[in-house]
Amino acid sequence: MLDIHWLNTFVTLARLQHFGQTATELHMTQPNVSLHLKNLEQATRVKLIERSPFRLTQAGERLLQSAERAIAELQLCQSDLNALNQHSQGTLAIAASDILSRLLLIQPFQRFKQAFPGIDLTLFNTTSDQAAELVKTGRADLGFVMAQKRSEPLSYTELQQVTWCTLGHGLARWQARHKAGESDPLDEPTLILLGHDTRTRALIDPSLPLLGLPPCRIMEVGSVDAQLDWAEAGFGVAIVPDFSLHPRLKLGAPVTRLTDFPATSLGYVVRQNQVLSRAIKQLLHWVEEEIQRPDQLSSAKS
Repeated sequence: MLDIHWLNTFVTLARLQHFGQTATELHMTQPNVSLHLKNLEQATRVKLIERSPFRLTQAGERLLQSAERAIAELQLCQSDLNALNQHSQGTLAIAASDILSRLLLIQPFQRFKQAFPGIDLTLFNTTSDQAAELVKTGRADLGFVMAQKRSEPLSYTELQQVTWCTLGHGLARWQARHKAGESDPLDEPTLILLGHDTRTRALIDPSLPLLGLPPCRIMEVGSVDAQLDWAEAGFGVAIVPDFSLHPRLKLGAPVTRLTDFPATSLGYVVRQNQVLSRAIKQLLHWVEEEIQRPDQLSSAKS
C-alpha cells in the first residue's frame, strides 16, 4: 500500500526538483524527504528519479500522473466531508485578487473569524484564472473571479456587474486630437494596463479602439494598485474596473466611465456539485452585503 504522505512528498519533489526546497515547503527535514522517496521506491520496486541532473524516470512520470489525481481526489473528498460536518474547525481556503481581497473581503473576513473561531481562513492572492484553477484542483474551497469561462468544470455565480473606467489626465485631449486628425509625437498617449496574459486584458483589449485614441504606448504593470498609483502620479491613463475606485482611496485624477466598453461580471466559483458548508454560505452572504453597501463598489464618478 502506498502511503499518501510519500506520494505528496514525491509530487512536490517532482514539481520543485530540489530536495531542500521540498523539505522547506512541506515543513520537513531533507533526510525525511529522501526517506519518503526511498520508501516509495521500495514499495513500487522501481526507480523513480535520477538525481544528477534531476529528472523523473519513465516510471516516475507514470506514477506522478496517478499521484496527482489521487491527491486531488482526496482533497476534494476532504472538502466535502468538512462541509457535511458543518466545517466548524479546520481551514477554509479562499482565492481572490489583491484588489478584491482588500476592497471586498476584509470586513466579511472579520465577521467570519468572530462567528467561526475554529476555522483558519487561508487567502491566496492571485489572478482570476489562477483562482479558478485553485478551486478546480481542490486547493481552494472558494474563488472570487471576473468573467468566469462557462466551459470550465466550475459553478459560477455572479455577484455584481462590472463596468470599466479610466483614471488619469489627458484622455479627452488625446481623443479630440485624434478626431481632428492631428498628431503630436511629444504628447503620445500612454495606457497603463495589467499584463497581457491576464483575464482583464483579454476582456478589454478588443474594446481599446473604442477609445478613439491615436497610436499609444502600453505601460504594463502587475496589479490594479500599481495602475492607480502610476495614473495618479501622471504617467498615463489607467483602465480599471469600477469597483477598484473606492472612495476611501481619495483619488485625485479625473475618472471617466467607459460606457461603450462591454460590461463584465464579478462573482465566485466553486466546483460543480460541491457541498457548501454553513460557514461558506455565511461568508458569501456577508460578501453580498458588502457589495450592496452604498459606499462600496461601483463608486466611480461619471
